[in-house]
Amino acid sequence: MVKEECKALLDALSKVTACYRHMVLTIGGTSDSQNLREELKKTRQKAQELAVANRNKLTAVLKDKTVSKEDKAEFERLWVIFSTCLEILEIDMRRALELGHEFPLNVPKKHLIQTGMSGGTSGVAARAMSVQNMKYEAEHNIDVVDLKDLENEINQVGEMMYEMEMKVNVPQWTVEAKQDPGAELKSTISVGASSIGMISVEENKSFCDISKVLAGIIFSAVLIIAIVLAVCVVKLS
Repeated sequence: MVKEECKALLDALSKVTACYRHMVLTIGGTSDSQNLREELKKTRQKAQELAVANRNKLTAVLKDKTVSKEDKAEFERLWVIFSTCLEILEIDMRRALELGHEFPLNVPKKHLIQTGMSGGTSGVAARAMSVQNMKYEAEHNIDVVDLKDLENEINQVGEMMYEMEMKVNVPQWTVEAKQDPGAELKSTISVGASSIGMISVEENKSFCDISKVLAGIIFSAVLIIAIVLAVCVVKLS
């Protein structure tokens, strides 16, 4: 039960972290707006909430001496994945801070990056956080206030990562992956390839059958011609 809860939390954290990265890349672009800054704030806060919940569950389990060896190995694998997600989140938060300083919304003369992307990003954030209707009550200087909060949150994430290393020592190089890199992609490709292979096999079979018939006809014709020539030679002699 705990294992499934940890996997569900980790899956949610991965999705929200990916959503946050997607939105960070639009800062300074043509789709940048006050709503985007508010969505970024909501998304990173959601990610931090999931990170705290995941950390608490995994820490408690990994400190439990009654956990079996197999279960402990699985929880250590989840811990490594969780640590990686947290590192990615911190990197993207620092990137958002840098871009936020470079492209403040309260300076209209600042030229934004022309990325070619346009449109809103509320749909992406809503899907990641399971929110159907996101309403914004952002202040006029949301980007200025938010950058200060973002600096504090970056420090909090860094402190969380440090505490995690102190409480639970799970070296990443000691954890073995259950699947090869890109196994999910390979499985999808193999399914498609197998279906294509079945079609090609059937086509090859039909082609081989036709080839056998043609070869039989040609062989029979050659044999008849050889017999006729042999008879003619015998008569002439």
